Amino acid sequence: MKLRALYSLVLLLAGLVVPLQGLAETGLPAVSVTTNPDGSQEYTVSLQILFIMTALTLLPSALIMMTSFTRIIIVLSILRQALGLQQAPSNQIILGMALFLTLFIMGPTLDQINESALQPYLSDNMTSLQAVKAASIPIREFMLGQTREDDIALFVKLAGKEGQIPSLEDLPFTILMPAFVTSELKTAFQIGFMLFIPFLIVDMVVASVLMAMGMMMLSPIIISLPFKIMLFVMVDGWSMIMGTLAASFGV
Repeated sequence: MKLRALYSLVLLLAGLVVPLQGLAETGLPAVSVTTNPDGSQEYTVSLQILFIMTALTLLPSALIMMTSFTRIIIVLSILRQALGLQQAPSNQIILGMALFLTLFIMGPTLDQINESALQPYLSDNMTSLQAVKAASIPIREFMLGQTREDDIALFVKLAGKEGQIPSLEDLPFTILMPAFVTSELKTAFQIGFMLFIPFLIVDMVVASVLMAMGMMMLSPIIISLPFKIMLFVMVDGWSMIMGTLAASFGV
């Protein structure tokens, strides 16, 4: 019985190994590069999937570094601090608002990428590298439109490429991305400063009144918070903030 069981196990393993060996011989190569008649190169599906999975790991960085997300999330965070609220709206709500407003602002750019890069690639009218190059053009135009010339000049100087870049269209992403983020930070803090002023005035008025009444032990924040919330609601603050952020990108 033991010999019969051992013999059956050997036959089973042999039956499994033979099909696997045949699949290995007839399967698609994992790594290969095909040269097209026009001189461009096309990678196998395995390599393309590897590139896509790698790009997905860099997607959060791209979302922060190459879109309007940075400016929006900073302004919303400063607004919450100016109101004196610690957990309302929560971080999840602020992130969700920033994400969907980013999609709204980046809508025209995403449409251009879809028309000029994604659809031709899905229709096999261009290679993957050509699609990436075509998709970078609308992104570059958006970033250049929001980046200050002083910030670009700063990073060009830091990179030691003064006089080596003939035009902004030839500006590499390694210089454009930090210049874009620097400009976004500067713009976001400027908008945040303007948001802080009316709420700061309310805090100062409430603190002066309490001091004049001799209420030294009562925190002014407790009294000023309802007034700031009422002021923000009466002027339709959320619509103003969303409209201002969208208008700051030319939408």
